[in-house]
Amino acid sequence: MQRDSINAQDVAVAAQEEQTPVKGWSRQDTTWMLSLFGTAVGAGILFLPINAGMGGFWPLVLMAIIIGPMTYLAHRGLSRFVCSSKNPGSDITQVVEEHFGVSAGKAITVLYFFAIFPIVLIYGVGITNTVDSFIVNQLGFASPPRIILSAVLIIGMMSVMVAGEKFMLKVTQFLVYPLVAILAFMSFYLIPDWKLDALQVVPSAGEFLGTVWLTIPVLVFAFNHSPAISQFSVSLKREHGDNAAKKADVILRNTSMMLVGFVMLFVFSCVLSLSPEQLAEAKSENLAILSYLANVHSSGFVSYFGPIIAFIAIISSFFGHYLGATEGLKGMITKQLRSSNKEVSDAKLNKFILGFMFFSIWIVAVINPSILGMIEALGGPIIAAILYLMPMYAVHKVPALKAYRGRISNVFVVIAGLLAMTAILFGLMS
Repeated sequence: MQRDSINAQDVAVAAQEEQTPVKGWSRQDTTWMLSLFGTAVGAGILFLPINAGMGGFWPLVLMAIIIGPMTYLAHRGLSRFVCSSKNPGSDITQVVEEHFGVSAGKAITVLYFFAIFPIVLIYGVGITNTVDSFIVNQLGFASPPRIILSAVLIIGMMSVMVAGEKFMLKVTQFLVYPLVAILAFMSFYLIPDWKLDALQVVPSAGEFLGTVWLTIPVLVFAFNHSPAISQFSVSLKREHGDNAAKKADVILRNTSMMLVGFVMLFVFSCVLSLSPEQLAEAKSENLAILSYLANVHSSGFVSYFGPIIAFIAIISSFFGHYLGATEGLKGMITKQLRSSNKEVSDAKLNKFILGFMFFSIWIVAVINPSILGMIEALGGPIIAAILYLMPMYAVHKVPALKAYRGRISNVFVVIAGLLAMTAILFGLMS
């Protein structure tokens, strides 16, 4: 009886949140929107044009239509899940344990970590390749020793994170403004190079749908800002209390519109200005699209600003993903130590995480594996499980989220998540 009254109370609270008017837009909301944009935009402008463009123009049109709702609804669901906790300071790893129990909490925390950690490794590889390509192709110097170059770049990015969340947000905001401006200019600058004959190539229905299906994991990865959603939601809970979920909805909606507008314009511009053979060459060279454009384009603007945009995009995106990866790793270790009745020393734990993150990113950056291969095999499917499916499961199981049940948008998110997870199987069969 007592449990039923608690459940009813949770539902009433959620329903009240739906009706409470959200406060006006603030400077802090803009800061978070830019931070979330920066978290996602790195992958979106660096790797999406290559995979999405190789399938042709018309499948890309459908991708542009569906990615907006996919991005907004999925991230909204994850934020609502974090905001549903009764404890204001709980991050995603703690909220999972609160709603699903200790064992499920451990399992999902591990999955959360492995959804984000490979992306952090990808950015270690990406920034090393981008800077190395710039030094060789634009500056005309010999390629520096990869082991030293990668170490210097990774230490530089991690030092911003060590300085704290407020400093990271300031640096991200400082980076994103010029990134947005140059990105928009670059998109329009490439228009004279568009090859409109691509519009005349119409694939068969089977090829069309197959291309879209295979590209969905890269789409999910490219627009993903879930690693920053946990700390974003915790921050809103501190500031807005019970109204945090509704405030998050507004910020996430604006972030999604900004992402789709800027990223897809850039993707279309790149795809129309390069041939499928050139996109395949960029993939084989393991280069971000901007670095490849800089190497093949005759314009001095593209040659120099392309790698700079890629550099800024990787850094801004690295911050949000590093935040999520360290949060997941800390949650995993803390839960394991607690279950073994051992004390957790925050100072020692933070030092261990710092060392682990540096050496793992550094080693992978030196090895230089295929970036797009890592995205297709690890990034997209695992992110889909955490970002698309887990929050929808919570909506149907957690009393505090009962008010969000029975909506068509939930079905759409689940279908998108399943498509992203099964695309790798489709790729193996085709």
